[in-house]
Amino acid sequence: MSTVQISAHISPTTKQELERYADAHGLKKGFVIEDALLHHLQALRELPEDVVVPVRLVLTTASFAQVVERTQRPRKPTAAMRRLIRGTGQS
Repeated sequence: MSTVQISAHISPTTKQELERYADAHGLKKGFVIEDALLHHLQALRELPEDVVVPVRLVLTTASFAQVVERTQRPRKPTAAMRRLIRGTGQS
């Protein structure tokens, strides 16, 4: 089977996790990367866009300030949220 080489910059932490996983399972890093990429691309094709949760969220300074504000002063849960958490909400 013909292959091509690609290059990507990844964080040292990601590299360590990749190496740890590949070593623990006796796999080549290239195989793990291609398998993960194929899996991710298939999910993007098959799942509705609104159910795919990004690995990273990029926030503006203003939106980050809102996150900080909401974590420091959380709102009270609504009745619907309490029912959902209890498992008595609508199915």
